[in-house]
Amino acid sequence: MGETAAANNHYHGHQVFDVAVPQQPAFKCFDDDGRLKRTGTVWTASAHIITAVIGSGVLSLAWAIAQLGWIAGPAVMLLFSFVTLFSSSLLTDCYRTGDAVSGKRNYTYMDAVRSILGGFKFKICGLIQYLNLFGVAIGYTIAASISMMAIKRSNCFHKSGGKDPCHMSSNLYMIIFGVTEILLSQVPDFDQIWWISIVAAVMSFTYSAIGLALGIVQVAANGVFKGSLTGISIGTVTQTQKIWRTFQALGDIAFAYSYSVVLIEIQDTVRSPPSESKTMKKATKLSIAVTTIFYMLCGSMGYAAFGDAAPGNLLTGFGFYNPFWLIDIANAAIVIHLIGAYQVFSQPIFSFAEKSVSERFPDNDLLTKELEFKIPGFRSPYKTNVFRVVFRCSFVVLTTVISMLMPFFNDVVGILGALGFWPLTVYFPIEMYIKQRKVEKWSTRWVCLQMLSVSCLVISVVAGVGSIAGVMLDLKVYKPFQTTY
Repeated sequence: MGETAAANNHYHGHQVFDVAVPQQPAFKCFDDDGRLKRTGTVWTASAHIITAVIGSGVLSLAWAIAQLGWIAGPAVMLLFSFVTLFSSSLLTDCYRTGDAVSGKRNYTYMDAVRSILGGFKFKICGLIQYLNLFGVAIGYTIAASISMMAIKRSNCFHKSGGKDPCHMSSNLYMIIFGVTEILLSQVPDFDQIWWISIVAAVMSFTYSAIGLALGIVQVAANGVFKGSLTGISIGTVTQTQKIWRTFQALGDIAFAYSYSVVLIEIQDTVRSPPSESKTMKKATKLSIAVTTIFYMLCGSMGYAAFGDAAPGNLLTGFGFYNPFWLIDIANAAIVIHLIGAYQVFSQPIFSFAEKSVSERFPDNDLLTKELEFKIPGFRSPYKTNVFRVVFRCSFVVLTTVISMLMPFFNDVVGILGALGFWPLTVYFPIEMYIKQRKVEKWSTRWVCLQMLSVSCLVISVVAGVGSIAGVMLDLKVYKPFQTTY
């Protein structure tokens, strides 16, 4: 960039008309903000979104629909998908502050909040977003360890012909997952790992499709669609349990759609022209349509197959014992997907911490000095610094320890869904949109947006309360670090 600026000044002194010529090479490889040219398209953006959305959330959907029943279950799901679609399209307009084509870019969700809504809301949003991403990392650690265990258990079950209950502890598997993440977290940037997204997308389709197929097979074997219009019957659970579980199911479904947090980061990988927001709107429509159809199928088939007994985590709740090798493949796919997804969700935390440190202590060599290592077989040397290594390792260690302390998949997922849903998916996008588009107070549009926001707040609070109640109930029967399944 320095050279281009120098070239510009040089030409300003003389009346030269073909000023653009010396800049051509620079323009070819840089965007208007001086960063390397972005290359993303509708397809890569959709792949990124689908990777972020179809995660372990899909596994708790059969359970969630079982709590709500055949009417409310699918209805709630559609409702969430519309809210997510709507707020995502509001968010895409916040990638650039001011003008949609040439306004200043915001590289992350946080940048957008800062430049549009200002300091105080920025701090609150940051707190919620990073808490949420941190929670997702914990949720993924739990889910991955449960899946690794499920592989081990299904093989043990198969060997003993179903006689041995095969109890085992999840700690070892959490530690294995943690070590893997420590190694992967040392890979620098978010865009440089484009293939992780593709692998993860393929994996998530694999396990969701296996879950779906097994559901269909089970329904065919039963010869009937199990389940009722109003969900799990009182008798199977008590009246109060039914209420808590219904609330928790809302949180689980909200979690299945929580990705608006990484939306702007994904938009920042998209090339222009056409304007990034146009490309992104297409990508959100496409990916939300795909995920909703998928969710509907997976959740409904799981519920149809098991009725009230739908397990909390479809592939590991031992709803299916046979064919056991197929379940193993699905669980392996979950683990591979979560290994990638963990990185996708924790990269924003890493870059935030590293940026803050380098801004606060620019002259401290220990924290900011880049060290280079030659790795045999790689062309460019590997660059890192002391702070990056230490921070990323301790982050992974912390998430792993917390997962060992409370390994309850459904409850943790419910809490996360509730925590992230209203503020990040609804409130901030609406506030930013109102500010960007200067929507008049008390105009029809303003009132509608605020009504949407308030109703989502109610859903979030209710889901949070239900899930926390769930954790409380689980903790009564549970000793830290000693869970066996």
